[in-house]
Amino acid sequence: MRIRVVNPNTTVSMTAAIGRAAAAVAGPGTVIEAVQPSMGPASIESHYEEALAVPGLLEQVLAGERDGVDATVVACFGDPGIDAAREIARGPVIGIAEGAFRTAAMLGRRFGVVTTLERTTGRARELADRYGCASLLTEVRACEVPVLQLDDPSSGARQLVVDECRRVIANGADAVVLGCAGMAEFCASVSEEIGAPVVDGVSATTLLAETLVRLGLTTGKHGEYAPPPPKRFTGALASFELDGARAMVGADA
Repeated sequence: MRIRVVNPNTTVSMTAAIGRAAAAVAGPGTVIEAVQPSMGPASIESHYEEALAVPGLLEQVLAGERDGVDATVVACFGDPGIDAAREIARGPVIGIAEGAFRTAAMLGRRFGVVTTLERTTGRARELADRYGCASLLTEVRACEVPVLQLDDPSSGARQLVVDECRRVIANGADAVVLGCAGMAEFCASVSEEIGAPVVDGVSATTLLAETLVRLGLTTGKHGEYAPPPPKRFTGALASFELDGARAMVGADA
């Protein structure tokens, strides 16, 4: 089995960390392919950046389709481009927010989220509502550390995450969801330190994708997620043109 884990930003070190987190939980015989776009923002911390990350994400989903991957994980907590990715992928596509929320929902009555910046908390709440988890969500707390500083020891990011996770549990949650793929490598140690379940969306979603493949299940293709109708694309997006079910983007890569 091959699972393509797509980091929608272009930061190589984050892609490597995401790949390590996914590979650490993958089952025997499962190959993890951690990739990133050839274009797009270095991190995703605004609606503008999220929108401009989607073409690069779809580039990597289409490349995975040509290579015959079995499933795709979108490793950004905003779950950007999920609907579009599900239209063009044969196998299941899961975003790490959905994977983390659904996992946390099985660990207790309620859960909270600890994310990076306050400006991203609205998206987390919006996604919890989309995935039917809004009534389970106690709060979304921000540690106010930019994504690209999460792996910098001098930023104190890990301790800030620990402190916010403690507050989530103290305020009545049974579990905590880490609201950024860049926090993946904190998960086990933070859980141990606070004495409560902490869910990393990268690892949880990798296992969910693996399970769906083993069950022979994928996205329904008879309605909204049917392949997009072929039509002409122009300008900078001309290479994204689809000919029926055949992906043209990056064909000469």
